[in-house]
Amino acid sequence: DGHSELAARADAQFHLAIAEASHNLVLVQVMQSLFKVVLSTVAHNRHVMFRLSAPRTVQELTLQHQSLMQAILDGDPQRARECIGEHLEHVRVSLQQLDEDQARLERSMRLPPSDLA
Repeated sequence: DGHSELAARADAQFHLAIAEASHNLVLVQVMQSLFKVVLSTVAHNRHVMFRLSAPRTVQELTLQHQSLMQAILDGDPQRARECIGEHLEHVRVSLQQLDEDQARLERSMRLPPSDLA
């Protein structure tokens, strides 16, 4: 829907703003040139992650983004690195868990009917 598209765009723009805050021209140019790919990936990941655990996931990701932004505003690069590491690991683990859950579901659908009924 339109809301999730706007949220995904804001999320991707947040990541672009982080790159800009790094003052690393190469990183900024790479992020700008890959913005459509980043937007597509963010939109897909948000859809997958929010489909099953929306309220908890939205809250966790929002808190992670806020912590990262605060570390940047505070001029604390070490804390910013920690925040982005925690954020990326959280997203990786969440997506991996969802993939494993989906694989289990697909395997269970291929099992022959049980005679226990």
